[in-house]
Amino acid sequence: MEHTENTAAGRPLSELEADARARRLIDEAYKPTPTSFRDESELPTVGTTPPVAQPGRPPMSQKATDASALMLSGSVAALSVGGATSLVLYTLGQVDPVILAVGAAGPVALVLAAGSLLRSVGRAKADMHTENHNHFNGPVTNHTEVHTSTKGMFGRTQNHNG
Repeated sequence: MEHTENTAAGRPLSELEADARARRLIDEAYKPTPTSFRDESELPTVGTTPPVAQPGRPPMSQKATDASALMLSGSVAALSVGGATSLVLYTLGQVDPVILAVGAAGPVALVLAAGSLLRSVGRAKADMHTENHNHFNGPVTNHTEVHTSTKGMFGRTQNHNG
């Protein structure tokens, strides 16, 4: 069987050349091709794509997240205290709306008092002036004399500047 296909030189292919070319074309046709690709390059830290909200809690600042977690844990604590109080009063047969209201207002009043105390301590701390600048001209002599006396069963010590 003679092949009449011409090469670049203008002559027909021999039997061996035609078989080699056919084998090469078949190998290229059935050559495995990749079906997936993994890009291992480093991802950019900042891009032009806007952020997308993820499922779950909405995005918020760290301070808001901390406050939200505090409110959630406080509500769980208040629920358990209120539920325990209600259960005790119900089992004792003393379920009176006034008593329940007083029992529920107790923890709330305690939390409000603690919050007020913390705010006043914060204000007092902010009002404290701890810096002291002394400017002297000439020789300075600093003499402090302290008289100590300890009295009582629990060792109460009083220092007096003299």
